[in-house]
Amino acid sequence: MQNTSNKVIVPKKKSLGKILYENRVAYAYIAPFYILFLVFNLFPMVFGFVLSFFRWDGLSDMHFINIQNYVNVFKDPLFWKALSNTLFIGIIAHIPILLGGLVLAYILNSKLVKGENIFKTIYFMPMVTSSVAVTVIFSSMFGYNYGVINYFLSLFGEAPINWLGGDGSLIKVAVIVMFAWKWIGWNMVIYLAGMQGISNDIYEAASIDGATHVDVVFKILIPLLKPIILFTLIQSTIGMFNLFTEPFVLTGNSWTGGTNNGALTLMIYLLNKAPQGGTLYGYASAVAYIITLMIILISTLLNRLTEEREPKGGRLK
Repeated sequence: MQNTSNKVIVPKKKSLGKILYENRVAYAYIAPFYILFLVFNLFPMVFGFVLSFFRWDGLSDMHFINIQNYVNVFKDPLFWKALSNTLFIGIIAHIPILLGGLVLAYILNSKLVKGENIFKTIYFMPMVTSSVAVTVIFSSMFGYNYGVINYFLSLFGEAPINWLGGDGSLIKVAVIVMFAWKWIGWNMVIYLAGMQGISNDIYEAASIDGATHVDVVFKILIPLLKPIILFTLIQSTIGMFNLFTEPFVLTGNSWTGGTNNGALTLMIYLLNKAPQGGTLYGYASAVAYIITLMIILISTLLNRLTEEREPKGGRLK
C-alpha cells in the first residue's frame, strides 16, 4: 500500500516592499494627504514640543534649558491673569451659548415660528462673518461718546459707561457678548439637527401623556442630546482658549489686553511672546503646549461628567 499524506500549503508571506510595489497606484493617490500632513501638521507639532525645552530667538543657536520655560510660565503673573480672564469669559459666555442654543433650536423644531430656514441663516451668520469686521462694529456699539449702548442708557438717565477703557474690568463684558453672539447660532444649528433626528413617535407619546414643553426639554431632549451637547461644549471650549481677534481689536490692537490687562487672553499672551510681540519661541511653545494640555483635561472632565453611570454591581442585563 502507498501512504499518502495531506500537505498544508502555507502561502508565502509577501515582503513590505512587494506589497508597496503591487499597490503603488493606490498609495500614489493617498500620498499627497500624508505628505502635507507630515510637513504642515505633524512636523510643527513635534518641533514645537521639542522647542519648548530650548531658549531660541529664531536666529541664534538653540540652547537646551530643560523645563525652565514651563517653570517661567507658571511664575509669570501675566499668565495667570490671562488664564483667569480666559476662563471667566468662557464660563460666563457658555451660559447663553448653551441655553440660548437649546431654546432657539427647540422653538424652530416645534414649528412655533414660520420661516425656519430664514432664522437658521440669520443665527448662523456670525460664524461665517469676518471677526474683524464684527469686532469693529461692536467697538462702535460699546463706544464711550457715541456708542449705541450708552445712548440707550442715557434715555433712562444713566451716565455713559466707559466699556472699553476705565479700569479695564468692563472690557470682558463686551468680549462675552461677542463670544456668545458668535457661538449661539452654531450650537442652535447642531442642536436642531439632533432634535430633528429624534423620532416623532417619542414627541407624540409625550403629548398623549400630557407632557409640557418643559417636560419634553428636560426629560426627552436633553438626555437624548447629551452626546451632542458634549460635542458643542468641547468645541466652544477650544474656541475659548483660541480667543484672540475680539479682545485684540476691541482694545485697539493692544498686546497687553487693554487697561490693566482687562482683556488679556491666553492666545494674546502667547502671540505676544512670539512671533508678534517678541522672539521667545521656546517660551511661546511651552505656553502652547500648556494650553493644549488644559484643553485635553477639560475635554476629558466634560466627557467623564456626562457619561452614563453604571448601576452598582455592574450593568443590568
